[in-house]
Amino acid sequence: MTPVLAPFPAMMPMGVRLVESAGARIVPINWRPFPDGESLITLDGDVAGCDLAILCTLQDPDRHILPLRFAAATAREMAASRIGLIAPYLGYMRQDRRFAAGQAVSAPLFAACLEESFDWLITADPHLHRIQNLAELFSIPARHVVTAPVLAGWIARNIASPILIGPDEESRQWVAEVAALAGCRYEVFHKHRSGDQEVEVIAPSRIALTAGTPVILDDIASSGGTLVKTLKQLAPAWKSPPICVVIHAVFAARAHARVMEAGARRIITTDSIPHKSNGISITPLLGEAWCSQIENGERQLESKEDPQSFRS
Repeated sequence: MTPVLAPFPAMMPMGVRLVESAGARIVPINWRPFPDGESLITLDGDVAGCDLAILCTLQDPDRHILPLRFAAATAREMAASRIGLIAPYLGYMRQDRRFAAGQAVSAPLFAACLEESFDWLITADPHLHRIQNLAELFSIPARHVVTAPVLAGWIARNIASPILIGPDEESRQWVAEVAALAGCRYEVFHKHRSGDQEVEVIAPSRIALTAGTPVILDDIASSGGTLVKTLKQLAPAWKSPPICVVIHAVFAARAHARVMEAGARRIITTDSIPHKSNGISITPLLGEAWCSQIENGERQLESKEDPQSFRS
């Protein structure tokens, strides 16, 4: 059975690279928005009997979720055998508990919504806090690829004497991993968030950055507030302007411009979300995970295994 990839329009460049790694073919998803805000979704090809993966990144989940579900439902009507989702960025993972009375706990709600449409999920470095693993949210096979090796490789190849900066304690574990892989030092700042765009970042007193190039690592840049505050803390100490390395380039409104105006020499991001700052490709990681999922699916069809056994 030849696997099929159905990319949403913005993800077509990544889709072309992914099908090469999996020996798959592409069935494009055409998304036609109407003036009244409704959408017409069309699968431009035959998917009957196919192991289908829909490629859609979810940095704007409210806008994407209905077209995404329409695409999955249409594929089932067209007799696709299995339908999975490759979402390089997975939204709605931050709100994993009720912080004030009446608030929706959106992480499990969004996971349940996706489970209604898909048989499996692949993503990259989801923004999890108190949830340790995607298996706590999803009953379908859900795996994530780890981007630390490709981040470390890019830093080692492109930056002389890097000193990695984690903007908060939550970043310590993965910043330490990237630093170990890149063979460089790291420091971790302390962050206090009092609102959606109100962030205080405090540098550790022992920080000494004059001997290298500061590299601020962050998993998500949304409002850009954390990066801006970190840059301001670094300003008195830097010998050369810092470089910002970000996994997921959400960059709402003027966030990218704000970070550059705060003194960043460069912002480099992965291609999990299409953006002009993309420079580190995670497509090979997603391709490897997809190939593994295809093999698992074939074994499941042959042996009728419980699909949960493939969760990673």
